[in-house]
Amino acid sequence: MNNGIFIMAHAPLASALRQCVLHVFPDAATAVAVLDVQPNTPTEETLAAARVALAVLNTTHTLVLTDMFGATPCNVAQKLIDGVHSRMVAGVNLPMLMRAVTYRNESLDALIARVLAGGSQGIMQVAVTAPQNQQRKPNDQNYNDHQQ
Repeated sequence: MNNGIFIMAHAPLASALRQCVLHVFPDAATAVAVLDVQPNTPTEETLAAARVALAVLNTTHTLVLTDMFGATPCNVAQKLIDGVHSRMVAGVNLPMLMRAVTYRNESLDALIARVLAGGSQGIMQVAVTAPQNQQRKPNDQNYNDHQQ
């Protein structure tokens, strides 16, 4: 199975995410399409542009990723998906997108499970470490605090 990935986000986020993922996976260029939603563009015009971009993917199954639930890209994308051959996840981030590209050949259901896991697992608090060559203060974090 070869799923297409379509990113719809407020400009210029969609294109920036695609550039990042193609830096790591240059062979995925034909599998990832984007639409940067411009401010003040009528919804009908955005929907028409999205349909064109989606058709360019030329895949039987598509995962649509949007930046934020309830915003224009998400609202327009909801008009594109059918829930069977195309599905949508809102809240795209780079770890999520990397998973989507990595596992794009799995079933759409499996792909969505991996994408959701990658998106949430990619968000974490990172411990502050003491600057090199400086003594630790009594309230500094323990060096092992960052380990899982």
